Amino acid sequence: MGHTAAILRRGRKFDQVLEGARQVFMADGFEGASVDDIARAAGVSKATLYSYFPDKRLLFMEVARTECARMADTALELIDMHAPPRVVLKLAATAIVTHLLSDFAQSMFRVCVAERDRFPELGRAFYAVGPEMGRERISDYLRDAIVRGELVIGDIAMAADQFAELCKARLWTRAVFGIQSHFSDAEIAEVVDHAVDMFMARYGTR
Repeated sequence: MGHTAAILRRGRKFDQVLEGARQVFMADGFEGASVDDIARAAGVSKATLYSYFPDKRLLFMEVARTECARMADTALELIDMHAPPRVVLKLAATAIVTHLLSDFAQSMFRVCVAERDRFPELGRAFYAVGPEMGRERISDYLRDAIVRGELVIGDIAMAADQFAELCKARLWTRAVFGIQSHFSDAEIAEVVDHAVDMFMARYGTR
């Protein structure tokens, strides 16, 4: 069916469908996830599921969008966007690293890579609600910090991308290749501290 169908985002059953789909996608991947399994996990009929999502790809994209938005909103609630850069960036980096290492983010990344050639729109959708949205929110803060004279940045988009990549150092690669699956607070804090130190060394005012 068409991929432009409107999604009715309300109601208890809608939330059930998303949670059921989240569980099944994480366990079985995109191709392995059946509509029957998703409906069963959600506790709804297939007819109800189809009334919200006539296409499995739409459902996957909505699961990714909802989870990434929830992560971003939770992080923003904890951050005073008027605080000094080192404070804000440390909190932001902690949220980014924690999210990147989460079971959800790792599973969604694997699905997007596995389905890239057959369903490139899955990757584009996940990129839009994940890395791209994160870059926009970091860029908004960087602009304000520049105006306040706390940072000196020529290319804001590039700086935001660099910050995100610094947050991937060491642990994300180990997670992606299955070298390590559990990460301590100390390991995450070490990556965060180095990422912020590196960023501030390049763009901070002295």
